[in-house]
Amino acid sequence: MTVRTGRIVIALVTALVVAACGGQQADPDLINIRRGQNTPDEFAILPTKPLEIPDSLATTLPPPTPGQANRVDPTPQADAVAALGGNPARIRAGGVPRSDGALLNHTTRYGVRPTIRQELAASDLEFRRKRQGRVLERVFNITTYYRAYRDQSLDKFTELERFRRAGIRTVGAPPKESATR
Repeated sequence: MTVRTGRIVIALVTALVVAACGGQQADPDLINIRRGQNTPDEFAILPTKPLEIPDSLATTLPPPTPGQANRVDPTPQADAVAALGGNPARIRAGGVPRSDGALLNHTTRYGVRPTIRQELAASDLEFRRKRQGRVLERVFNITTYYRAYRDQSLDKFTELERFRRAGIRTVGAPPKESATR
């Protein structure tokens, strides 16, 4: 085999390897949380509420409701509202408290696009497809999330200083002496 033939073979093998790595993912993951994880995800398991036993077994149990929520199914939104001292019964079906009706009316005064979630999901999918990482980052499941979204993130310390220079009170922020970069 001549030197020229050897170079051609190496170039073809390299081209095949690179082409094999260039497949498009259906839904590109920029952050690989499961990298190296061979165990079940303990956060995917939701405990149910404890079973309720009536005071008297002679009383009538509630009728079954096929296709509806079970009484012991988790209700994370209502549980969070109750844990924070709120009343879960005051939350509307859409998740907005009844007391925020005026705020909801004001924010929707120009109309609501019912397909906004689907439009944003499609736009983000296209954004992630364009920034899914280099070949070796995809092969070795290296997280590219922070680099892809870097231009869309805020520096909290810069914003804090900008607010303070404008005279805006930042009561939830640390005092000026402890705000370090």
